[in-house]
Amino acid sequence: MTPLSAKALWLLFGRIGLLSFGGPAAQISLMHRELVETRPLLTEQQFLRALSLCMLLPGPEAMQLATYAGWRLRGVWGGLIAGLMFVLPGALVILVLALIYARFGAVPLVQGAFEGVKAAVIIIVLQALFKVSGKALTSAGSWAVAGAAFIALFLFGVPYPIIIFAAGIFGAMALQTTPPQPAEHKTAPPHSALPVVAVWGGLWAAPIVLLAALDQTFLLQISLFFSKLAVVSFGGAYAVLAYMTQTVVADYGWISTAQMIDALGLAETTPGPLILVTQFVAMLAGFGEGGWTMAVLAGAITLWVTFTPCFLWIFLAAPYLDRIAEKPRLAAALAGITAAIVGVILNLALWFAVHVLFDSIDSLPGLAVPLPVISTLDVAALLLTLLAGALLIGFKRGIAETLGIMAGAGVCLSLL
Repeated sequence: MTPLSAKALWLLFGRIGLLSFGGPAAQISLMHRELVETRPLLTEQQFLRALSLCMLLPGPEAMQLATYAGWRLRGVWGGLIAGLMFVLPGALVILVLALIYARFGAVPLVQGAFEGVKAAVIIIVLQALFKVSGKALTSAGSWAVAGAAFIALFLFGVPYPIIIFAAGIFGAMALQTTPPQPAEHKTAPPHSALPVVAVWGGLWAAPIVLLAALDQTFLLQISLFFSKLAVVSFGGAYAVLAYMTQTVVADYGWISTAQMIDALGLAETTPGPLILVTQFVAMLAGFGEGGWTMAVLAGAITLWVTFTPCFLWIFLAAPYLDRIAEKPRLAAALAGITAAIVGVILNLALWFAVHVLFDSIDSLPGLAVPLPVISTLDVAALLLTLLAGALLIGFKRGIAETLGIMAGAGVCLSLL
């Protein structure tokens, strides 16, 4: 492994952070090229074992993979640099976009642009569904887990954390996986976990305790909710979006369904992990609660409680990486969770489609299933969705390019 100076580490992960468009798959591919192929910083086995660890942990796996790589190269400070540089460029872009959206989102032309973006989001989520299902559904048991997760969410509205917990337990007990090969090289000698938990757990809890002491009810709710989300966010942002939407739209009433869909569309256009959508949602909620200052505070607190746990998980688990990767029960639990995520994303795709394509939604008594009123079909939204499908699937256009085209098409339709 080639030594890397602190300056070189800043530059390397700054470059990765600025170029990390396109979701986890593209981000992981970028890091593989930069860390394994272009520079001899990590071996193929080290990279793949680190990726396996990050997939076992809650939170954005690409950001955690960057943090692990930095930790491996230069210890805790290297992990901090790598993780922060992966997140900060996108967070700054989200800050600007959220403030612009809060100020100009109601302008008719802007609304027209977002109609095009919403249509593209349907296809983007469907693409994510097909990519995940191709890797996750490899047995009858995994198909059963995915189907059960979808039914539990779509029909009965079972809370997402319960579904993830049940899928992990079922996977560990019932799903068979190939036992990993023993590691060729140990990652690092195991260390005491208590100092890591004390430091990073304390940093995670600090703003929550301060907000409770200051009796800041809204910001306390923000910090507690997004802290809980950080613990259950297995499978990436798509997997937790339905749960987040239910809470911020239906339970707290912080933002509307349309704003939630807009948030995902804008997050797709920025570098960094897609889970930065939480920052956008929190800023919109804060703007509605108390204007610009509250928006910035809500966004900052959400970033803190979303990404501080990521550093905790990595710095706690990294020295034990090889031992963790060799546990077949953990691999089987991950297989169960990954299978359930397919059902979760299918539920999300249908939820988005129904709310974008129809103006009125009904529901059956006692069930969570959204039933569209067929007579309220939005023909313009349907045409935009077909155009997005043609661009992304038919012509293989990139997400950023497609979103730009769809925003323009939405504006054109709004002028007709």
